[in-house]
Amino acid sequence: MTLSLRIVALLRNTFDTLFYFAAMAVKENFRNYVGRAGVVGRPSQELVLLANGPSLGRELPRLLARGDHRTKDFLVVNFFAEDDRFEEIRPKYYVLSDPMFFRQSVNRERVEALYRRLNEKVTWEMNLYVQYYNPERFDYRRRLPNPHIRIVPFHTLLYHGFRSVEFWLFRHGLGSANFGTVIQNGEYIGLLLGYRHLSLYGVDHTLLEGLCVDASNRLCRADRHYYDQGAAAAPRPIYFNATLPPVPYTMASYLAEVAELFRGHEVLRDYAATLGARIVNHTAGSMIDAYERAGEAEQQEAEPK
Repeated sequence: MTLSLRIVALLRNTFDTLFYFAAMAVKENFRNYVGRAGVVGRPSQELVLLANGPSLGRELPRLLARGDHRTKDFLVVNFFAEDDRFEEIRPKYYVLSDPMFFRQSVNRERVEALYRRLNEKVTWEMNLYVQYYNPERFDYRRRLPNPHIRIVPFHTLLYHGFRSVEFWLFRHGLGSANFGTVIQNGEYIGLLLGYRHLSLYGVDHTLLEGLCVDASNRLCRADRHYYDQGAAAAPRPIYFNATLPPVPYTMASYLAEVAELFRGHEVLRDYAATLGARIVNHTAGSMIDAYERAGEAEQQEAEPK
């Protein structure tokens, strides 16, 4: 890198750093809520994170058959409580990061049903992590009066600047892994809680699969989730979740978000390495190329020390 480019990068990173701290002071604050809340009970050696990709439909029965839910801690996301096995797994940690969980959206009825189910079904101690940024002052406690559920805010303002500053913010609970998918926030929370072995399931991330543009020039996608038994629905227009009326994605805006999402996995990989932690991807066919694959990880563990 030439001297002029280094100077430009220094100036840009300095500006981004100053802007971040100013924005945090106005929009959020500098409290480490996740660290203050701490872990639930006595932590296990491994944290299992369940995303919503279609592969989880195959992997979840195997995890239960092995009894992993009795020996390892679990973190789940979004609408996992709809699954009848939610009460069998009894996850210690639950993460909601999509704005649809605190704003009016096209999914409002489903979100309300999720809150009712959490109130009714959770009979064990569980931390529920939600975005601190909540301009509409959505009252999670009113929706979730269940005393077993501890509501813990986490920060979601992304920092773009010096890598050393970014990781310092991460370690002190002031950073954000809000790169585009809820499981990344789950990974960051797991690392902040002190887990040093994170296992990912259901992170298919086949986000370019089934893309098409219809006759009205709307970007469409045939999306799949494990709770749909992995069957692809007919292609439907893709909208920003937290807007009413719905605003459709363009191809450019969608691909930009996908690129940022995969960059975020590389950031989390590098951050985990500075902690001596491992993030292992157990999802067959996953498009994430940042983490160890399960076969590679198991081979390393089997090698003599």
